[in-house]
Amino acid sequence: MLELNFQEDGLIPAIIQDRHSGKVLMLGYMNEVAYQKTLDSGFVTFYSRSRQKLWVKGETSGHRLMAREIRVDCDQDALLIQADLTGPGCCHMGYRSCFFRKVTANGEEIILQREFDPARVYGEAKPGSQT
Repeated sequence: MLELNFQEDGLIPAIIQDRHSGKVLMLGYMNEVAYQKTLDSGFVTFYSRSRQKLWVKGETSGHRLMAREIRVDCDQDALLIQADLTGPGCCHMGYRSCFFRKVTANGEEIILQREFDPARVYGEAKPGSQT
């Protein structure tokens, strides 16, 4: 029987994967309410640790994530959600994936092209804001 193992803070990490390409789009956290809302609505819902509230991915940008399959790891303490993205990007910085940087011996290297202008979608983009 499925019994998710939420962390002490009541959250469980959720890795979001593009259903078609298999590429990782982002990592977010869910509490029990966000998990249930995702199941009920089909739209990936997270719990924002910084804002201390629920948020549906794409509520500002319109770039929503439609959950197509939810998997749980063997310890039942992490989720893998295969989703369809309904916009050009998942990252609030304008990239399809939040994992657009590669760590190198010299620092970082941007390895993806920006898909949209965050200033046009969100107004003045703020570092670390969530969409």
